[in-house]
Amino acid sequence: MSRSTKKGPYVDKKLIAKVAKSSLNGKKEGIKTWARASQIAPEFVGQKFMVHNGRNFIEVFVTEDMVGHRLGEFAPTRTFRGHGQVVKRTMDKT
Repeated sequence: MSRSTKKGPYVDKKLIAKVAKSSLNGKKEGIKTWARASQIAPEFVGQKFMVHNGRNFIEVFVTEDMVGHRLGEFAPTRTFRGHGQVVKRTMDKT
């Protein structure tokens, strides 16, 4: 279920403050965040975020196509290791 349009998008207040501070300084360092549920606002375009995936921080560079999505969508929490191995079976005739 989506969020009510009356409420507007959820963007973490601390994250907005960090982006504003970063844009004033002109530094292009990654902004560390644990706010995976926060939506990407148009002000975030061109910024680097270090999004926590539960174990470490994954670097995410925000582009225009990402606006409206969540930060957590670009930092996967699970590692795909394949769909099981193919086991070669031999036919014994004894």
